[in-house]
Amino acid sequence: MLKKKDRYNMAVVGATGAVGNEMISVLEERRFPIKTLRLFASERSEGVRLTYLDKDVFVEKLGEDSFKGLDIALFSAGAERSAVWAPVAAQSGCVVVDNSSQWRMDPKVPLVVPEVNPQDLKWQTGIIANPNCSTIQMVVVLKPIHDAARIKRVVVSTYQAVSGTGRKAMDELLDQTRDILSFKDPSSKVYPYQIAFNVLPHIDKFLENGYTKEEMKMVHETRKIMGDSSIRVTATTVRVPVFRGHSESVNIETEKKLSADEARAVLSVAPGVIVYDAPEKNIYPLPLYATGKNETFVGRIREDESIENGLNLWLVSDNLRKGAALNAVQIAEKLIEMAS
Repeated sequence: MLKKKDRYNMAVVGATGAVGNEMISVLEERRFPIKTLRLFASERSEGVRLTYLDKDVFVEKLGEDSFKGLDIALFSAGAERSAVWAPVAAQSGCVVVDNSSQWRMDPKVPLVVPEVNPQDLKWQTGIIANPNCSTIQMVVVLKPIHDAARIKRVVVSTYQAVSGTGRKAMDELLDQTRDILSFKDPSSKVYPYQIAFNVLPHIDKFLENGYTKEEMKMVHETRKIMGDSSIRVTATTVRVPVFRGHSESVNIETEKKLSADEARAVLSVAPGVIVYDAPEKNIYPLPLYATGKNETFVGRIREDESIENGLNLWLVSDNLRKGAALNAVQIAEKLIEMAS
């Protein structure tokens, strides 16, 4: 467990990537109580200069002694690197908040969204998993509904921005758009097909059951975070030509009847959620307006007329913030709050 201090020695691993950059920005914005900040990335980024609170911080490469004297490390370096370096950090006495998929379903590692299951931080032993971006924004909305009416089944279709794949995917969308508008043939390197002016029903690898890894992540992670393995979840995840901000169409079946107005009332006081729902005035969540915001926006709240106890919702959140960097920083803040 983290020891109580006035300020903490902090690290960001994978600091030069899109999520790593966002982690630094969020730490800065929230005035996280940092004594020293160290930034790590791959060897090719060693010596790169980044800025934190108007001061230059130079990127270092990872080594066996990198985590000595550090209190908390936010990891955004991918599953393979996390598998190697997260245990090294934990053994050095540094608490790791890992954004990769490496530890999420490990029964010994808590998978945490602070608005949903902060109590799971009590049994962490040095590594804490940050959930998948599409799962995070969904469970902050599901939790208050589950508490009010108990969710039996969730059907979700996602519309995920290219930033979820990384900086190269964002560049590819921009380059393809320019090429098409200049009457040139676009090239595809990041995705198997052109993403500009297109949608791809394919995120991560396909599995033997016909689902993708991304879809099954949403199934398994939702149950673990919610602490209820009886919730039935099915997902279809789609990549869309949006730079930033994931959208989701969510259909929920509950045990107890919950009207649309009752759902709005429940969600209007839920932490991390903003109800943005007046379709008669064309008011509903959009990735364009969610970008740079910390909350998950929910609208198009309506009863599913095909079943007795059903709701339809439309959710949008900034996947680089709440879906990754912000959630990791919030976990670190909660660790400090619980420190003794």
